[in-house]
Amino acid sequence: MRAPVPDLASIAAGGKRGLSRALALIETRQGTAELAELLDAALARTRAHAAGLTGPPGVGKSTLTNALLRDWRVRGETVGVIAVDPSSRRTGGALLGDRARMATDPDDQGVFVRSMAARDRLGGLSDQTIAAAALMRALFDRVLIESVGIGQSEADISFAVDSVILCVQPGSGDSLQFMKAGVMELPDIVVVTKADMGDAAKRAKSEVEGALTLFERDDDWRVPVILASAASGAGIAELHQALAEHRAWAERGGALKARRDAQEKAWVEESIRARFGSEGLARANAIRASAAGPFTRELEIARELTRRLGTV
Repeated sequence: MRAPVPDLASIAAGGKRGLSRALALIETRQGTAELAELLDAALARTRAHAAGLTGPPGVGKSTLTNALLRDWRVRGETVGVIAVDPSSRRTGGALLGDRARMATDPDDQGVFVRSMAARDRLGGLSDQTIAAAALMRALFDRVLIESVGIGQSEADISFAVDSVILCVQPGSGDSLQFMKAGVMELPDIVVVTKADMGDAAKRAKSEVEGALTLFERDDDWRVPVILASAASGAGIAELHQALAEHRAWAERGGALKARRDAQEKAWVEESIRARFGSEGLARANAIRASAAGPFTRELEIARELTRRLGTV
């Protein structure tokens, strides 16, 4: 007999070990009513502001994650980190590279770092990552997702966070590549890393600011471009301020609720598409699910769609 899925209070009381067990259930009990109910309950109790770090490999995302994590803990805020790593071709699991680069105290119950595999999602966020983020947002003051980062497929991170931080490295040509890919439409904050490179970093900042003018947002948020060096600490205070300002702006004008509502809709659609394809998603649009939460709603739609299609 399988162990029951714990409730949110039990997970919180269990500390790191309790959360680890719950995240393991996400990978083994996907598609069950008990897990869907847990995740919907967690969403209803969201307390964290979730930020996402994205950008190409080697840009310094893990180093920046360490700097943010350290500052939040100094302030007494609890932090949950999801480091999305490339998948092992043999096992499908995370290769654990990003987690290994994060300096955390294993005895600190106020910080939790989890590596998760990108699996078959080009943009870097699997269904398990979305589910883990939903759970962690109910348990921590801050949640930070560091994407695998592959250069031109960064859109997935916007499905799971409240603030998207795009990292650009000086002298790498990233800004030109991002302009071609339309990535500049995505970030709420841009960080030019390795600011200690001097003039090269300043040129990169100017290029990014120019690139941002080529894309029109559908809101009135003005994307800040910050020169930062996690090694020296330069620009980290400005990044904290930018995150605070974006959060306040989003809460004040209703953009935060609108983004989260759109994310939940996207989660359901992407899960149905991954399982049943585009034709299945088209048929699913005719199904009216009664469940309020996205995870239970997706399960209800999938079961009805399976019945209608006669599949197992």
